[in-house]
Amino acid sequence: MLESCHNAQERWGGVHQMIDRWLQERHQLISAYYTFEAEPDGLAVTPEALQAFCELLLDYVSAGHFEIYEQLLGEGRAFNESRGLELAKRIFPRIEAITEVALRFNDRCAKGDCAASKDLLDELKHLGQLLHERFELEDCLIEVLHTAHQQTAAAV
Repeated sequence: MLESCHNAQERWGGVHQMIDRWLQERHQLISAYYTFEAEPDGLAVTPEALQAFCELLLDYVSAGHFEIYEQLLGEGRAFNESRGLELAKRIFPRIEAITEVALRFNDRCAKGDCAASKDLLDELKHLGQLLHERFELEDCLIEVLHTAHQQTAAAV
């Protein structure tokens, strides 16, 4: 997951300041997630670490929905990028479903009080798999919309 985040930053870093900031937030989220995976017995899942992770998770998914996706769709419409807009229509429902899981996790664990839950490590593993899927979908959307944007701008 961390490797794909670095790849995304290399491909699109500098394309747009907002996306750069968002990809940095993604990196922080992944790093926080990996602190939990570092110790499979769950010792790293303290209430404080869980709280910090939930803050990063909420910031990341919120920025996606309220900033980044709107920006990407706006660029797609401005450049009449039908392929990217069609892709967005297909993948947004899945991204939204993953967001709902992330928000439910946040609602349950944001105060760190679920750190002692016996199912927490399984929940975190499942959430990590879903986040990985979400990152791949987001990367695909960024690539399609920005590639079209760059090609259109270069042709002008």
